[in-house]
Amino acid sequence: MVEPASGAEPADAADDAAEVLDRPLPEGVRRRVVALVSDAFGGLTVADLPAQLRQYARFTPTRRAKFAGTAMAAAVEGDPVFRGRVAEKFREAHTDLAGALESGAPPAAADPLDVAAAAYVLRPAGWVKLVAAAGEEAQRADAERIGEESRRERDRLREELAHVRELQRAGGDQVRAELETARKEAESLQRKLRSALSDVKRGDAALRKINAEIDGIRGDAAARVAAAESETRRLRSRLAEVETALETSRRATREGRSIEDMRLRLLLDTVLDAAAGLRRELALPPVSTRPADTVEAVEPGRMTPKDIAARALSETDPALLDQLLALPQAHLVVDGYNVTKTGYPTMPLEKQRLRLLGGLSMLAAQTGAEMTCVFDGAELAAPVLLAPPRGVRVLFSKAGVTADELIRQLVRAEPPGRPVVVVSTDREVADGVAKAGARPVTSALLLKRLSRVS
Repeated sequence: MVEPASGAEPADAADDAAEVLDRPLPEGVRRRVVALVSDAFGGLTVADLPAQLRQYARFTPTRRAKFAGTAMAAAVEGDPVFRGRVAEKFREAHTDLAGALESGAPPAAADPLDVAAAAYVLRPAGWVKLVAAAGEEAQRADAERIGEESRRERDRLREELAHVRELQRAGGDQVRAELETARKEAESLQRKLRSALSDVKRGDAALRKINAEIDGIRGDAAARVAAAESETRRLRSRLAEVETALETSRRATREGRSIEDMRLRLLLDTVLDAAAGLRRELALPPVSTRPADTVEAVEPGRMTPKDIAARALSETDPALLDQLLALPQAHLVVDGYNVTKTGYPTMPLEKQRLRLLGGLSMLAAQTGAEMTCVFDGAELAAPVLLAPPRGVRVLFSKAGVTADELIRQLVRAEPPGRPVVVVSTDREVADGVAKAGARPVTSALLLKRLSRVS
């Protein structure tokens, strides 16, 4: 790149101080200046560009002029060094025009905007006048162009106006005749319209009267329908109440009869089994009792009262549970978690249940007694996936009901006289079931008995 001559930048600075534009750069000149700077970018390195223009170095000239026009115009105006580099590139590309401007004799045939843009960048003596003259010339050219266009438009409008006037003169009589005809038709239509409006008003009055009558009829019908529907709803409600009461009465009768029959039959079976058991236990002879048999004495080979006293069992002896379960129609009710948390508290609840139910199933198979195991269901978040073992009824208490209360309900449901054994270490449960006629035993007793089963 050819460097500017020594002392050129101070001279430009002196010229700038001497000559300054007193008005904004004309828009046409500004666009040409931006185009010159954009073209000069291609011959400059990134280091030669001002900092604010380096981001546009890789843009094409068209995109550079579009997106960086304001920034390039500001750099040319405010950065003499950058302007000198752009001027140098312009001299290299346009030697004749640059030389003519610097010699003070711009070409007469050149475009005034190109001359002004080159003078703005090169800053020769008198450049301000060249820029101002270019602006005035551009304004004059615009004014002439606008004046010419205005004249052509005015001539066109005059021709159209003359043509319209001619058409008006030619068609005036026809228009007046048509207008007279249209006026007569309009008067006829107005008369018909007034007659039709009168008919419409009479029809509207008759329609309003009919609508009023219809509304009255509809109101009466709606009131009657509403009354009928209300009476129907009342009768249906009453019928539903009667049917519900009848069904409740029938169900209560059936349930009461069924429960009482079941309790009576179970008690009868208990009495019969007890009688049969007593007959087997006492080994009653088929003959009637003899008077001598009523005399108290000890016969040879028979147990004495001392021997009978020796047969009493401890409360912790598993044989006691065997004797209780050997009673006719015996029912064993187990407080599940009370037993498992006494025997194996460290196991998970699921394994506790499975272990206890497995032992109860084997005990039920050995003794033939009815067995019910009760667990507290208050803490259950979901139904327990459990298949009850054979011979054991498994129950979980409902929400709001404890396992203790469910055990008491089971005991109260049994008929008086049936042997019911309740396994629980809870003192309150034991006392409660004892008052209801059941026989309480401790959890330890059942655990000992189950250890013999396993």
